[in-house]
Amino acid sequence: MTTLADVAKRANVSKMTVSRVLNHPEQVTEELKALVHQAMKELDYRPNVAAKALVSNRSQVIKVYILEEIDTTEPYFMYLLMGIAAAVGKTQYSLQLVTSELADQGNCDGYIITGFRRGDFEWIKALDKPVILFGENTAGFDFVDSDNRHGTRNATKYAHSRGYQRLIYIGIAVDEPFELSRESGYLEVMKDLGLAPEIHRFENRSTVTENFIAQHFDELGKDTCFICSSDRLALGVERGLLQQGGKVPEEFGIIGFDGVFLDQVSSPKLTTCKQAIVKMGETCGELLVKKINEEGAPQGIRRFLPVLEIRESTR
Repeated sequence: MTTLADVAKRANVSKMTVSRVLNHPEQVTEELKALVHQAMKELDYRPNVAAKALVSNRSQVIKVYILEEIDTTEPYFMYLLMGIAAAVGKTQYSLQLVTSELADQGNCDGYIITGFRRGDFEWIKALDKPVILFGENTAGFDFVDSDNRHGTRNATKYAHSRGYQRLIYIGIAVDEPFELSRESGYLEVMKDLGLAPEIHRFENRSTVTENFIAQHFDELGKDTCFICSSDRLALGVERGLLQQGGKVPEEFGIIGFDGVFLDQVSSPKLTTCKQAIVKMGETCGELLVKKINEEGAPQGIRRFLPVLEIRESTR
């Protein structure tokens, strides 16, 4: 059986260096990590995760909570999990997916939590292991998220630059920081332009916005653009406009927010604020492993700028 000493000898480094690459990669240069990983590959070395957990008094398990309904037609959370898995897998952690705080079973070394609401903070604060949230919050938790305000600011300014005169914001009907930030970006630009804001909030379902357009289509003037808080809401707006004979993007523009899947299957394809979901997942995993290794030391926040992807739903 290949040993740590064999890997060290093949890589021409010390056993301590190999140990650091496996257990504390943040303390090792990229060059040394590459040498050790290449030696492990050549020797087909597999770290003994069970032994490592026993020695370190850790479970080598990270729990990922997704506290909202998962839409199986949209791979948003799959991309997030891919990013998390890529990061924590480098340090021999396993993931356990949990969809409700009531379903928590077994030990773990830390938590990544997404889909939370204000009412969840009480039990999250009571957790006795390090926590990283995927999602903006004002409760003082370390978190990773998009810069939501920046995204809708860019979207609103772009819509105005394309000649749309009436800019309507379609939001998600939740009183949560991510939604308030997206709405604030829209409001800031409208104020700068000297235009009156128009905001409508709905449950995050495409059928709701589709029905809204059907009911109010006759009240909409040409040169109107809808700035939407999600691609799902935007998809419903688009379907509603097309069913009523509206021309997209000549008469009506639509901009979504997410850029994971629905923006590409819509027709016309949606212009959207594309989030770096996989990269944000990786960062969640990296921050949590670092927090575990640093005995729960605060890691702060990381915001990623969404990129405005120009497609067919705006002129």
